[in-house]
Amino acid sequence: QVQLVESGGGLVQAGGSLRLSCAASGRTFSSYAVGWFRQAPGKEREVVAAISWSGGSTFYADSVKGRFTISRDNAKNTVYLQMNSLKPEDTAVYYCGVSPGEYSDYALLIAEYDYWGQGTQVTVSS
Repeated sequence: QVQLVESGGGLVQAGGSLRLSCAASGRTFSSYAVGWFRQAPGKEREVVAAISWSGGSTFYADSVKGRFTISRDNAKNTVYLQMNSLKPEDTAVYYCGVSPGEYSDYALLIAEYDYWGQGTQVTVSS
């Protein structure tokens, strides 16, 4: 079992920055891929960024490429999402997930993730 807790969300003006954290407990997730997803009201959950177990491979949705950076500190069992140049359309609940395939590359589909956090709200005002 893996428990995930997201933090770092909040209210920020357009152009501002936030850093989200996804802390894992229970079972170490250093050998598993992790993804950040978001879900805006009335919309489906979508992948934002994902990172392989080693951190050597990353993926970004086109909508956040160049503005967001995903990273991980396996010693701290934590994955981060640095979000810069935030836009009102980034407003959503952000979730982190862990993919169960050990030593795997990043995963992009919701169905590829077994564990999820409770989410953290990000609101960007214009």
